[in-house]
Amino acid sequence: MSDVSLPAPSGSRTAAVIPAAGRGVRLGPGAPKALRALNGTPMLIHAARAMAASRAVSLVVVVAPPDGAAEVKSLLDAHALPDRTDFLVVPGGESRQESVRCGLDALPPGIDIVLVHDAARPLVPVDTVDAVIEAVRDGAPAVVPALPLADTVKEVEPAAVAGEPEPVTATPVRARLRAVQTPQGFDRATLVRAHESVGDEVTDDASMVERLGLRVVVVPGHEEAFKVTRPLDLVLAEAVLARRRLNDGF
Repeated sequence: MSDVSLPAPSGSRTAAVIPAAGRGVRLGPGAPKALRALNGTPMLIHAARAMAASRAVSLVVVVAPPDGAAEVKSLLDAHALPDRTDFLVVPGGESRQESVRCGLDALPPGIDIVLVHDAARPLVPVDTVDAVIEAVRDGAPAVVPALPLADTVKEVEPAAVAGEPEPVTATPVRARLRAVQTPQGFDRATLVRAHESVGDEVTDDASMVERLGLRVVVVPGHEEAFKVTRPLDLVLAEAVLARRRLNDGF
């Protein structure tokens, strides 16, 4: 990882939107996933710091649960965050798509590039963030970081009853497949138009831009930008943080 993050050029401003309104049921009962502790610090704080680590990011908008904006604001205030970055908390909606739209609506004028980042990806390196921003600056309307797949993937006919065997219908060519991560980066006007035009629920914002028929490009992702979804992921994330502390000498 480099020590120098991408600077913000004059006349171009980048904001990051972090939808953090979900419950994260796969991690089990308790606090929302974004508020689960990782090395004693909520994942949301790690994710916010990861976005603010890029000098190109001037604003981070955290989209909180509809009834939890005050709690999230207090959480941000209680943790050390970079002074050069502004932070804003807004209430979200019932779905991720609605929450991202709430974050977009809160952006001030002058923001040209928007990153959308999963709060459950707390360890994305700043080099990945900068690579996404740079690709948008170079003219791509939508950019996603992604990794090649290590496993062969099968397309199946879903079972009518959970746990029943599922017939394979196809085996996609693995060399053409990528596992997509975040932050995903967008030209602001393009992302706003996608949210205004696409009403179907999608799994990521880049899919909405694809629906518009616009180009989405991939930049290299990073193995440490994995999504913390299950309890075992928390163990892996703690191990990554321990290695970083060892390497950084603190």
